[in-house]
Amino acid sequence: MAEHYDVIIVGTGAGGGTLAHTLAPSGKRILLLERGDYLPREKENWEPAPVFIEGRYVSSDPWKDGEGNTFQPGVHYNVGGATKLYGAALYRLRPGDFVELTHIDGVSPAWPLTYDEFEPWYTKAEWLYQVHGCHGEDPTEGAWSRQYPFPAVSHEPRIEQMASDLAKAGYHPFNAPCGILLDEDDPAGSKCIRCTWCDGYPCLVQAKADAEIIAVRPALQHPNVSLQVNTEVTRLQTDAAGRTITGVVAQRDGKEETLTADIVVLSAGATNSARVLLASTSDAHPNGLANGSDQVGRNYMFHNSKAVVALAKERNDTSFQKTLGLNDFYFSSPDFGFPLGNLQMVGKSNAEAMKGEEPHLTLLAPHWSLADVAAHAVDFWLTTEDLPMPDNRVTLDGDSVRLSYKSTNDKEADQLYGELKKILNHCGMASHHVLNKNFYMSMDIPVSGVAHQSGTCRFGDDPQTSVLDANCKAHELDNLYVVDTSFFPSIGAVNPALTAMANAIRVGEHLTERLA
Repeated sequence: MAEHYDVIIVGTGAGGGTLAHTLAPSGKRILLLERGDYLPREKENWEPAPVFIEGRYVSSDPWKDGEGNTFQPGVHYNVGGATKLYGAALYRLRPGDFVELTHIDGVSPAWPLTYDEFEPWYTKAEWLYQVHGCHGEDPTEGAWSRQYPFPAVSHEPRIEQMASDLAKAGYHPFNAPCGILLDEDDPAGSKCIRCTWCDGYPCLVQAKADAEIIAVRPALQHPNVSLQVNTEVTRLQTDAAGRTITGVVAQRDGKEETLTADIVVLSAGATNSARVLLASTSDAHPNGLANGSDQVGRNYMFHNSKAVVALAKERNDTSFQKTLGLNDFYFSSPDFGFPLGNLQMVGKSNAEAMKGEEPHLTLLAPHWSLADVAAHAVDFWLTTEDLPMPDNRVTLDGDSVRLSYKSTNDKEADQLYGELKKILNHCGMASHHVLNKNFYMSMDIPVSGVAHQSGTCRFGDDPQTSVLDANCKAHELDNLYVVDTSFFPSIGAVNPALTAMANAIRVGEHLTERLA
C-alpha cells in the first residue's frame, strides 16, 4: 500500500522549499516532489557559452504563445527551482505596492494584507536567507522590525564612485539587498568569493542563498521530511464532492503513480501550478480545479524589464556588480505622474554572454572587440510593474502550455529608460549605451523570459475574483494550497523572490497550527 503523508509539496523553489523548511520541525510527514533533479556542480556552471548560448540548464519543455507558435521558455527544473540561477536580489515590495496603485495602462489592485501585516515574515525571510543590506537608506522603503542579518555588501571602486556621483546629483542610491553566503570580515570563512558568476549562473561553490542550500537541504535533515526527484505532477484528484484532494498523480521514470496526503501544496511556478489545476478536470470542477471563478491561469505577470549595457571611457573592473539600487522613480518622476519602477545593477558583462544575449548585434563582432566592450561596460537592470490583465493567461493546448501575453505600461518603461539616460550624464557615460534587452534570455519573443512569472492563482477575500483565500488555501477546496508567486494579485517593480519566501513562511506557520 502506498505511503500516506501529512503534507505533499509540489516544487522545491522559493515557495515550496521555504515552506518545507518551515514545516520540518513540526514532526509531520512531509514529501517534496521535484520535477527535475539536483543541478550538477560542474565547470560549466561558470562558463558563459554553456549557460547563455547553449542553454545548458534550461529545461526542455516547449510552450506555445497566444498565436500557437512554439517557443522555449527560460525555465529551470531543479531542486531549488528558479533560485538556482537567480541573481539573489532579495527586495521587499514597497508599502505602496500593497494598495491600489494607478498606472498609465490601468490599476494595480490592492492585496488582502497590508504591508505592515506582511512585514514580520519579510524579516523572517531575510534572516533565513542571510540577506546583506541596510534598512533605512531607501526613501520608498516601508517600516522594518529588524535590521538585515548581515551588513550591505561593499561596493567595488567603480560602483562606489557611481553611488557617490548619484548622491551628489540629488538621487538616493542604496545598497541592494543580496542573498549570498559572504562574511567580508572573515573572507576565509566565506563561501562567496564575489565573482562575476552570480546573475543567471548556477553557483559552483554553492555560495548563493538559494532554496536548495538554505531551505531544502536543512529540511531533509529532519527524518520526517523526504524528497522525490524526477517526478512531474500532472493532475490532482478529488473526492466526488470536489472538496478534498484525494490523489496527486505524477509521472516518474515513465510510469504513473498516485500519492496521497492530508494537505497538498502546489509550488511549481505560476505557469505550471496553473497548468496542473487546469488539467485536473472532473464533474465537480469541469473547468479545472479551484476554477469556479475562472481566474486560474489569468492575470499572468512577469515584469516589463530591460537590461542596459552602458559604456564609459574608464575600465570597469568590478567583479560583483549587484550592490547598488535606486528607487527615486519607483512611484513617479518629476515630469511624469505614473510609477516608473526600480533601477539596479545587474551581473557584469562578458563577451560570451553578449554573444548569447544579442546574437543579431554581435554576430560579426570579433571576440577581442566584445571583450574590450565588456571591460568598459556598466550594466543596469530596469524593472517596471506589469499589470494583471485577464487575457494575459495560461491555458492548455493539448499537452502543452499556451501562454497568451501582451506587455503593459510600456510608456512607463520607456520613461524609466529616459531617466537612466539622465543618470548616465552624472556618471560619465552619456550617450554610450550600446545594448538593451527586453527579456532574460536569448529568445525571439519577450514572453519567453519567465523568471519573474506570477499572478495566475491570485489570493483575495472574494471567491468570485480570486482563486485563493488570505492563507493561500483554494476557496473551493479544504486541503489545497498554492505558495509560489501564483498568489500575487500584483507584482510591484522589484524582484519577487523574497516576497514568495516570506509568504511561504507565513503559510507554513498557518499550516503548522492547522496540523497541530
